[in-house]
Amino acid sequence: QVQLVESGGGLVQAGGSLRLSCAASGSIFSINAMGWYRQAPGKQRELVAAISSGGSRNYADSVKGRFTISRDNAKHTVALQMNSLKPEDTAVYYCNYNSGKQSVWGQGTQVTVSS
Repeated sequence: QVQLVESGGGLVQAGGSLRLSCAASGSIFSINAMGWYRQAPGKQRELVAAISSGGSRNYADSVKGRFTISRDNAKHTVALQMNSLKPEDTAVYYCNYNSGKQSVWGQGTQVTVSS
């Protein structure tokens, strides 16, 4: 089993920055994708950004140019640098690990952007 521990998040004013981090431990397959999803109140969970173990990145259109996802394969960590935050970025952010055989979610971390 894989376990995910998230850190970061919090309250920030519009235009500010936050950094989310997620560390994976356990039985990690070398080939996997890790990413960040978010869920705002009353809305479905949506992909924010994902990165494969080979370094391929995928971003939601709403965050392109503002958010950057990165990972450290040796440490099994993934980070999301969020710049130029907007009130509409307010949500609970979840880390995800997906090896194709297993999909694991973190506990979620709240990001609140005030206007």
